[in-house]
Amino acid sequence: MQRAAESPPPDSLNDIRAMLRLVRQNLGLDVAFIGEFVGDRRIFRHVDAAVPGLVREGEADLLEESYCARVVDGRLPELIPDTAGVAEAQRMPATRALPVGAHLSVPIRLSNGMVYGTFCCFGHSPDHSLNARDLAMLRTFAGLVAQRIDRDLQTESLRVARRARIRQLLDRGGPAIVFQPVFLLDGLRPIGSEALSRFPDDPHRPIEAWFSDAAEAGLGVELEHRAIGNALDAYAAIWARHRVQLGVNASPAAILDPHFARLFDAAPADRVVLELTEHERIDDYGELVAALAPLRARGVRIAVDDVGAGYASMSHIVAIRPDIIKLDRGIVRGLDADPMRAALATALTGFAAQCGCKVVAEGVETPGELALLAGLKVQALQGFLLGRPMDVSAFEALLAPGGVPAAPVRSAVPVD
Repeated sequence: MQRAAESPPPDSLNDIRAMLRLVRQNLGLDVAFIGEFVGDRRIFRHVDAAVPGLVREGEADLLEESYCARVVDGRLPELIPDTAGVAEAQRMPATRALPVGAHLSVPIRLSNGMVYGTFCCFGHSPDHSLNARDLAMLRTFAGLVAQRIDRDLQTESLRVARRARIRQLLDRGGPAIVFQPVFLLDGLRPIGSEALSRFPDDPHRPIEAWFSDAAEAGLGVELEHRAIGNALDAYAAIWARHRVQLGVNASPAAILDPHFARLFDAAPADRVVLELTEHERIDDYGELVAALAPLRARGVRIAVDDVGAGYASMSHIVAIRPDIIKLDRGIVRGLDADPMRAALATALTGFAAQCGCKVVAEGVETPGELALLAGLKVQALQGFLLGRPMDVSAFEALLAPGGVPAAPVRSAVPVD
């Protein structure tokens, strides 16, 4: 059965190589290897040899001419202490070319019954001490190798399925976009919104999982760019009639892509807020700061999202010097009844004031939270208390004099 060969994860490679060495040294033979059957070829996937170079990983030969094929189909026994006594072995060119004096080989059978290949050991000289116990040991290790290969194939199968799912989504135009209003503290007037992704085909699946799957499949940047493009396209009608801002989220990887800046060519740059999302530490900010510079020169404002949620957001602030910081909803939630959260919010708003940053508080859900944040004099707020995510027409209705939210969308999270 022809299959595309995939590289196992490093942990599996280390496990398999350790097993090969253990078996070879225990048997006192010269070479141990895992051979995979791919079409009419036998590929040396993993090799351990007393003298390197005789058999090389990645090399392939004709399966029909190998010991492996003859062991699997029964033309050769699994245990051969001395190849001189086996006529079939003596007819094989490899017996003299390598040479092969003693040989053990057992099939590696996967959970679906397919023969992946063989676990083989051979020595250049005959070894009459080899016995059934050694063969049983080899079968045990072949079973362990099969388990690891099974696991890796299942992981790869999931990866391929996820990639296909993301690819299908992109081919259909990408995620749908809704908008969560952002309100000035002064008068609680809507000044814009944050773009949020939705995946109607699976509305109960966490949004973060879609972007995580896309990143693992090598499509993360494309999915982020598509989400941002869809948001900008939908918001064009708003910008035609209202001078309001739009916040779009992007990871450093998406920003560093050479095509990123082009996404904003048709947008009023001075009304775009680019929210940096990343929960992992970045050791070198030089490239990121350089990539943001031309956008800032065009008027795009930079925000750091999820401030207070962890180390990364604070590092972003120090390195990037944003225009806006967004207090994480984990700090805002219940801060009116939690002195520790209130103290942290106070410290962060004071820090922002000293740095010349505006503050947007996310996740405002209760009047008590709103009252405390008003006392801290944050500049803007968003959250379910003030406005749930909604489609573009409902958001435009909210912007009209005396407007109120219509048909809010209740399940959305930021594009990230």
